[in-house]
Amino acid sequence: MSTRQAKGKNPLDNDEMLLILQQSLTKKRVLIVDRHSPARDSLRLMLGALGVTQVHGAGNSAEVIRQVKANRFDIVLSDFVLDDGRDGQQLLEELRHAHLIPLSTVYMIITSERGHTNVVALAELTPDDYLIKPFTADQLQIRLIRAIYRKHVLRKMYEHIEGGALQEAIAACDRVIQQQPQYGYDALRFKGDLLHALGKTREAEEVFRHVLEGRVVPWAKMGLATALRDRGALSEAEKLAEQVIDEAPDYLSAYDFLASVHEAQGKLEAAQQTLQRAADVSPHNTVRQRLVGDVAARNKDLLAAEKAYIKVIERGRGSSLRTVDDFANLARVLIDRGNVEGTRKVAADMKRELRGDKQAEVAALVTESLCLNSEGAVDKARHLVDQALALQKSLRSEAAEQGKHVSQRLAVDLAHACYTIGKEGEATKIMRQVAAENHEDKTLIDHITSVFAQTGQHDAGKDLLEQVGKEIVDLNNKGVMAAREGDLEGSVAFLMQAVEQMPNLQFLVNATKAICALMDKKGWNEELAARAHDYLQRAQRKDRKSSKVASAREFYVTVARKYGIATDKA
Repeated sequence: MSTRQAKGKNPLDNDEMLLILQQSLTKKRVLIVDRHSPARDSLRLMLGALGVTQVHGAGNSAEVIRQVKANRFDIVLSDFVLDDGRDGQQLLEELRHAHLIPLSTVYMIITSERGHTNVVALAELTPDDYLIKPFTADQLQIRLIRAIYRKHVLRKMYEHIEGGALQEAIAACDRVIQQQPQYGYDALRFKGDLLHALGKTREAEEVFRHVLEGRVVPWAKMGLATALRDRGALSEAEKLAEQVIDEAPDYLSAYDFLASVHEAQGKLEAAQQTLQRAADVSPHNTVRQRLVGDVAARNKDLLAAEKAYIKVIERGRGSSLRTVDDFANLARVLIDRGNVEGTRKVAADMKRELRGDKQAEVAALVTESLCLNSEGAVDKARHLVDQALALQKSLRSEAAEQGKHVSQRLAVDLAHACYTIGKEGEATKIMRQVAAENHEDKTLIDHITSVFAQTGQHDAGKDLLEQVGKEIVDLNNKGVMAAREGDLEGSVAFLMQAVEQMPNLQFLVNATKAICALMDKKGWNEELAARAHDYLQRAQRKDRKSSKVASAREFYVTVARKYGIATDKA
């Protein structure tokens, strides 16, 4: 298709293009989400009349998550009202944030109320379209073809983003802006987010300011606010976020962002209040309820933390996204409130619902040991802690071999249990390890500090954290200095050793970059490349949104392509 044609009339008015898109629709795999079986059957028949034969159905959110993990869907058609209090918009956000569906998947919401479309239009993650009931097969086909064509226009952006080639994704955005101006705002939104992901804050700020000159939209204001926050302009960022909330109260990520600004300003109570407002707007969103609980716990507002964590467990019932931390968080708050009976009930529920999960077994042992200790049964508590330590050691070994995540909060709880029964050596060893591996995680460091305070270890804990911080700085400086002096092999060896000692985000990223720099100069090395890829995956599990991780991934992809090495998802 020529640039002239793309800038002229709508290509969907072209009969030849329309036929191609209609034919492509018949090859798509579709997931229908509706709590009513007859409604799913009716929509299945409608799709069948359009030639679509690969159609799956799901009656609840848990089934949706199971299916998207097992299959790659091209189209998801979701009713607005779902089974468990969620709505189709919240399901979209859960699927996108957990990266369970690719960017190329068409997500369409079906609703019987026109008012819901206003909510959808102002959301952070908007669906590709929405359909108002009742509708005909022809109307469905037109909407689907329009969405498929939009995905086709943006496909190169999606491919580069999922492949980790963010600079190439930005170039693809620029091509869309020039050649397909009707999708220019889509491309500008991606471009701003990509620049921000790469740490190019000033350039991202320019993109969002440019958008706002022609069109005031919540996502552009939030993009600008994020750029302002990241360059230290907290007051300006705060004002912009408050504007978005006033103008679009259903734009929930604005509340999360505003809370993060409050935290950066040291205003934890304001952060808690802001997150609670968001949770009130979207009471079935488990991610947001979890944030409320975390901040309330840090504020020592244990009652609010308890209520939030209870909602997390209730809302996540039956969801494969639920974790052992959801139960451990609640148990921790109940113990702090002196509710031993309630704590034991949470532990029992966890063992039943997460049967076979070794982390749940550790959590149950730790929880019961803390309960016993509070009752004065120290010998019984000590016996359970010994079991938990042995199981945790086995769990860490398995996780390292299989590349699985081990709860760091649970490790801190285990250290807490060790301190209470006099195993200070074991406790300090665990605390040092967790602090070294997660020194960038403020919530986790606050949890560690709280345990030190609760167990009478405040000064020792402060010294330990300061010592760990100094060791990290010293180790990192030595690796970076070797690279600056031209000793790339020495830098790689040193930083790989640092990762073995302290696999934190900083060392994982820097070791990846050092390996890439060495291969860029000396040639591709399969063993080193595999090590760099592993480091990237581990860093991404720690912080998927980190600009440091994005930059390292971009470097890896660039070097791989220099030597003709294919990268699927770096």
